[in-house]
Amino acid sequence: MRDTTGFPVRGSNGTRVAVGLTVIGALARLIPHPANFTPVGGTSLFAGARLRGWSAYLVPLILMAVTDPLLTAIYGYPLFGPVTPVIYGAFLVNVWIGRRLLATVNASRVAAASVLCSLQFFVLTNLGVWMLGNWYPHTFAGLVICFAAALPFLGSTMAGDLAYTGFLFGLDALAGRLRGPAQREAKAPAEISAA
Repeated sequence: MRDTTGFPVRGSNGTRVAVGLTVIGALARLIPHPANFTPVGGTSLFAGARLRGWSAYLVPLILMAVTDPLLTAIYGYPLFGPVTPVIYGAFLVNVWIGRRLLATVNASRVAAASVLCSLQFFVLTNLGVWMLGNWYPHTFAGLVICFAAALPFLGSTMAGDLAYTGFLFGLDALAGRLRGPAQREAKAPAEISAA
């Protein structure tokens, strides 16, 4: 499959891309930021669209596994709670969305996939909070209260997902444009000598 620049969607440099994404995501997650304005959602979506095989699914898992203990040490956040597996799972869904929806990349598809990722993360994690935690009654009213209390974080999640997704796909498109002329120049002498 190819994107709009004509380059393979899932390149052969997957390991380097996965490591780079994980490092960038980890650094961005550790700097102070508004609540839920993090790189993990966008990084997961990008990994799903650009990496082959299981490495795409490892990016968010390693990113979270490396930064969660650091955030615990720095800010005192709980390291692992009943909702943690749901959070990790929601980021894996982002990878799946990247695989399914971004076979062809353009700005509107990336933005739509990013919003979908934010919405599924909001729904899954808040269902997890309601079902697995003791913060809200396990009634329909408790579910409504849980989702209402979480609404202020949805905007920040969406903004973070859109910003980081836009940054990563924009950087990828720029790299593709820069790669294009270099690949054509490198190919031209070989084609001439073969003739």
